[in-house]
Amino acid sequence: MYQLYIGHQNYSSWSLRPWVLLKHFQVPFTQTVVHVSGKGANASHRGYSDNGLVPCLHDGDFRVWDSMAICEYLAELYTQMWPAERQLRARARSISAEMHSGFGALRSQLPMNVRLRAQGVPPSPEVSADLVRVFAIWRDARQLAAEHGCSGEFLFGAFSIADAMYAPVIWRLHGYNIAIPDDLQPYFTAMLQHPAMQEWAAAAAAESIHLPAYDALIAQFGGTR
Repeated sequence: MYQLYIGHQNYSSWSLRPWVLLKHFQVPFTQTVVHVSGKGANASHRGYSDNGLVPCLHDGDFRVWDSMAICEYLAELYTQMWPAERQLRARARSISAEMHSGFGALRSQLPMNVRLRAQGVPPSPEVSADLVRVFAIWRDARQLAAEHGCSGEFLFGAFSIADAMYAPVIWRLHGYNIAIPDDLQPYFTAMLQHPAMQEWAAAAAAESIHLPAYDALIAQFGGTR
């Protein structure tokens, strides 16, 4: 059975990605939640993660770190984690890689905080630009899926790694009270109500840990937790 090391569920956006993927596809695994500070690699994690970061997946004695690498490793066995059609699969990989490497303003200015319920403060121009791109990606994916006859409520019809990669964005939009375009509301709602996302949120709500650097934003955005 796989073992997945993850950070605090209220804050660890990278940990959410492989976790929700494993849950959706009902892949058996155990989880170990470890303390993270939100300040990058930590030598104390190297006993179970070679790069000192989480998430890290253990497959017996073999370790895979980095959320994208974990997802790809799993997909080699569970091929349904990517769309079956070649062009959809390529697009899903493209937008997953873009999320993995981009959207710096969205990450830094709106860090994931599942417990946060902000009153709604207009995002900065940099964050707004990231959001325009995210919404364009979602809209394009949904349109491409429809053109290929793929029904379903997720980006490419059926749930895939692409949805897992954008799962933390769902919590950011929800927590910071960001307006969702009407045509994307069904996708946003489907992701927010996904059983694995709700399970993650319940675990986040039960955590007692608070990271000052993250929680300082609560007052800035007029939110509660």
